[in-house]
Amino acid sequence: QVQVVESGGGLVQPGGSLRLSCAASGSIDRIYPMGWYRQVPGKQRDLVADIATGSTNYADSVKGRFTISRGYAKNTVLLQMNSLKPEDTAVYYCFVGPVYGRTYWGQGTQVTVSS
Repeated sequence: QVQVVESGGGLVQPGGSLRLSCAASGSIDRIYPMGWYRQVPGKQRDLVADIATGSTNYADSVKGRFTISRGYAKNTVLLQMNSLKPEDTAVYYCFVGPVYGRTYWGQGTQVTVSS
């Protein structure tokens, strides 16, 4: 079993910054792809950014503003979010995988961008 825990969400003004953290633990024996999706009520969950061995991928809407990186501990990932906009408001979900064919998700963390 694999557990995924996110932290770092909150309320921020437009133009501000937040950093999200995510750690995967449990039956996970090496480095796996990780990343972030986000979802607003009534809409599908969309990819924000992901990171695999030697590569990163970003949604067009966050390129140049968000940066995904590995943490110091194995299977941790950070999402630095700068120049935040109201449209970035969503629940952000971290994932790890596939781990032996299965993707694991965190419980989500709310990010609200509002003045």
